[in-house]
Formats: sequence, structure tokens, C-alpha cells
Amino acid sequence: MTLTLLDLAWHRAFGQLAERLDQPDFWRALAEVLGDHLALGSWVALMFSDERPRIFAESRYEGGGPDPLFNDYVQGLYLLDPFYLANRERPASGLFRLGEVAPECFRETEYYRLYFTHNVVEDEVQYNVCLEGGRSLCLSLGSRSRFEPQQIALLEMIRPWVCALMRQRLFFEGGTSEPAVRPGAGWQGNLEQMMERLGTPLTGRELDVIRLVLSGCSNKEVAAKLDISAETVKVHRRHVYAKLKVKSQSELFKIFQNAQVVSA
Repeated sequence: MTLTLLDLAWHRAFGQLAERLDQPDFWRALAEVLGDHLALGSWVALMFSDERPRIFAESRYEGGGPDPLFNDYVQGLYLLDPFYLANRERPASGLFRLGEVAPECFRETEYYRLYFTHNVVEDEVQYNVCLEGGRSLCLSLGSRSRFEPQQIALLEMIRPWVCALMRQRLFFEGGTSEPAVRPGAGWQGNLEQMMERLGTPLTGRELDVIRLVLSGCSNKEVAAKLDISAETVKVHRRHVYAKLKVKSQSELFKIFQNAQVVSA
């Protein structure tokens, strides 16, 4: 068997990462190894569950101090994140691309315009490791340009190593031994609780519709997910707009943001 210099470099790098599993800077070290071969604009290691995401580590904010936009994400914007939604609807371990999980109209949403293009910029991939209790350990990698096919191939090639290190790292993250699931709630119920605090007179089905619409789903996609007709989706949207006295999706998004503040 003939090893290339790149093969040797990878083996050495991952061996060093294994030795740093118990160190506070493990996630940063892992991101730096990946960043040696990919132009990463941002990264974050986090846990998805039926509660708010738990953040283990994230890339440094250019302005210094905590990232205000990322704080908004944790407070409630995560409910519109394509990776979060795909993870909750179809949990699976592996490497996933934005184009594989994003709804049809994602790039037309206020979430994309106001959050994604500032924090992630252009493209995103995510390593997922499914755990017990409906949880997923994730490493998201953002880029200022589209990931090239050869870069995705590289990420997929090293996926077994990366995911194995992620799983082992979990033993050194405090407070993660028990599933963080709130009985009787569920991730779909989080938006309902947020909107109830604002006194919004919406039905459960109407809340489902606006959640999917705000995340970028077309009427056809909403209909497929909720097992109703596209015409019924349009009726629900008209009712929501009338009840909330809004005329556009941007106004609807503002109400969603206000609900985050109330529930924080």
C-alpha cells in the first residue's frame, strides 16, 4: 500500500485530535484541521433536540464578544433552520448539504436574507450524529462560496473519522448524558407556545402552515408535509394574514421575531 503525503497529514492530524478530545479547545482544533483544506467562513458545534439547540462551541465573531445574530438563532430562529427542520423530521447520521435539505423557496425568506446571508453567507454543510432520546450532535460548516464537488467528496471521505471523534467528544461535554426532551411538548410545540404568549388567535394547523412558509416551503411543499391540498394551504395563509392583520411575509416574520423576545 502506498500512502501519499496528504494521507499521512490526515492520519497525523486526526491522531492529534484524538489526543485533544478532553481539551476545551477540541472543537476549534477540529475546525482548524478542516479549514486547512476548505475555505470555512463559520462553524458551530451544537446539539439538536426538542428543546432549544445547545451550543458547545462556535467560530469567533468578527466584532468581538457574543454574536447578536447567533443569539437570535438560539432564541427561536432555529425553528426556521433547514438543517434543524430536516433533523427533526427525518433524523439521520451523515453529511448533509444545504441544497439537500432547504425548502424550495428558502433563499426568498426573511430568515435567509436577515440571518443566513450574514452568519453563513452562501453555503453550508453539516455532520450529524444521531443519539438516544431523539437528539443529534451536529457540526455545521459555513462557506462564503458554494462548496465544490471535490470538497464535498473530501468531507464525505473523512466523515467516519469526524463523526467518530464527535461521538467520543460527547463524553467530555457536561450535562449531556440524559436526553433533553420535555414530555408533552415536542419541537413543533415550541412555536405554538411562543405565539400563545403574544395572544395570537391561530389554530394548530395555521401555526404549522406559517412555520413551514417562513422556513421557505412553497404551497406545494407545505401541502405535502401536512397531507392537505395546496388550495387548503392558501386558505390557511389568507386566514393567518387576516387574523394577524399583516399583508406580507416580512410582516409575518416580524411577529415571529417578537414571539422570540416574549418567550426568551
